[in-house]
Amino acid sequence: MFTGFTGETLDFLWGIRFNNQRDWFASHKDDYLTQLYRPMQVLGGEIYDFLRGCRPDYNLIHKVSRIYRDARRLHGRGPYKDRLWFSVEEPAEQWTAKPTFWFELAPDVWSYGLGYYMARPATMARLRARMDRDSRPMEALSRALAEQTEFILETDEYKRPKAAAPVPLLEPWYRARSFSLIHSEKPAEELFSSALAEHLKQGYTFLLPYYDYFVTLDGDPDPAEHHRGTDLIDKERQS
Repeated sequence: MFTGFTGETLDFLWGIRFNNQRDWFASHKDDYLTQLYRPMQVLGGEIYDFLRGCRPDYNLIHKVSRIYRDARRLHGRGPYKDRLWFSVEEPAEQWTAKPTFWFELAPDVWSYGLGYYMARPATMARLRARMDRDSRPMEALSRALAEQTEFILETDEYKRPKAAAPVPLLEPWYRARSFSLIHSEKPAEELFSSALAEHLKQGYTFLLPYYDYFVTLDGDPDPAEHHRGTDLIDKERQS
């Protein structure tokens, strides 16, 4: 059972932010394992068990991120990340392609939520097509989101919307290239107790209907194929 992170957890994260070197990390690796990685494993496991209990029919897995950066993508940065996170999601060849529950801890902020790191264009096209067919389910979800204060919608937007939204309430979704429903706050007393796990469970309970909606998108017909089929039919009728 998760009992909380510690002051030493944040000390390590601040340390790696300002001492992002292999020698420093090697001398503090025990701190990393005992104060950050293992507590994150415990918290991730508890949230995984909770979500599996809520949705036993889903093939959920959970993972804790690596603190080591890909050596091919350092781009002048140090070899370590100054944050760690866990995720709960369905397995996929491309992990960014599925909606994901996540929690992340950095030295100066923690956050959690649901979303895509980088949704595929085909997934977002299916979302727009689904809303075009029947906008009412997403309207209900959008109203529920607007009526609460825990999560906000963050989007990576297209320069130009791909299509017009049927109602103003849905315009942010039609502009989105990718998105997350996210809550962030500064470290405080809750972070250092089991209350954090309860906070996350309550938030994920709210997010479950959104996950139910998004996780089935890739099973929808491909809108591009539908349009190609319609064009062929129109050409045949005209010939």
